[in-house]
Amino acid sequence: MACICGGRKIYYTRPYEGQELCKKCFIQSVEKKVKRGVRQNKLLLSGDKIGVALSGGKDSSAALYIMSQIAKKRRDMEIFAISIDEGLGKYRNDTIKKSAELCKMLDVPHYIYSFKVELGKSLPEMMKKDPTLNACTFCGVARRDLLNRKARELGATKLAFGFNLNDEAESVFMNFIFGNLDKFTRLGPKVENKNIPQFVPRLKPLREIPEKELFAYCDAAGLPYFSKKICPYGKESVRKSIRKCLYEMEEKYPGTLFQIVKFADLIIPPIRDSFRKEGKLKFCKICGEPSSKETCKACILLGRQK
Repeated sequence: MACICGGRKIYYTRPYEGQELCKKCFIQSVEKKVKRGVRQNKLLLSGDKIGVALSGGKDSSAALYIMSQIAKKRRDMEIFAISIDEGLGKYRNDTIKKSAELCKMLDVPHYIYSFKVELGKSLPEMMKKDPTLNACTFCGVARRDLLNRKARELGATKLAFGFNLNDEAESVFMNFIFGNLDKFTRLGPKVENKNIPQFVPRLKPLREIPEKELFAYCDAAGLPYFSKKICPYGKESVRKSIRKCLYEMEEKYPGTLFQIVKFADLIIPPIRDSFRKEGKLKFCKICGEPSSKETCKACILLGRQK
């Protein structure tokens, strides 16, 4: 078969579409799909200042690259990147180095914040507080807390993440398995709460792009990204088990991931309207950040005192 442009040097094959693409057409198709999603879901507005959570991996690198394409064509938009250093030694130093390389290439401001400086403890030090807890529990809560605060301080109106199609499908299954209706109803291309001005709306511009395609896209576009090894704290988890299962399903039945996310998108709005409970707005009594309880999870895990 030949590419849709007539070229015969095929770079990537999409089993779920039965389509073969040359490198140029593949790059254009990924960018077109992302930009269409941004437009259809009204992720960006005039005057937006977009922060991109940049880890140095292929997902966030692709998100920054494509979002910068959009922002730089508009005089009424700004964009910058935020990287978080959890204190993971060489692994995080290497990923931040790749992040800095990409930001320099794109001429995008790059801000780096560390757990140690901002929260008083590195991730390894947090783990000593309660070794029975998974490192991802500490890291996930602390990263979200720090990213939201710093993005707000930098004047961001939106905070974009590199969540891909696989990530979104995994989240659908995770919330189903644990019966977490509240988190399930928050899935989608944009997460926001207009009642909480301290919460910077989160965007997922890559949620329609499969993980495999993002590896191929970054390589084709010549983007610097880190892919040699995973986080040293990475362990077996429910999400990893779900990830493996979904990979197998997608290999056997191409298009499965799209159908899972599409189905979730259809049922979430009516479920949200019928069942989601809007509790009384609260703020953590210690740090002042939005919280569903008197003390937010970040302060509890970090052992902060009033």
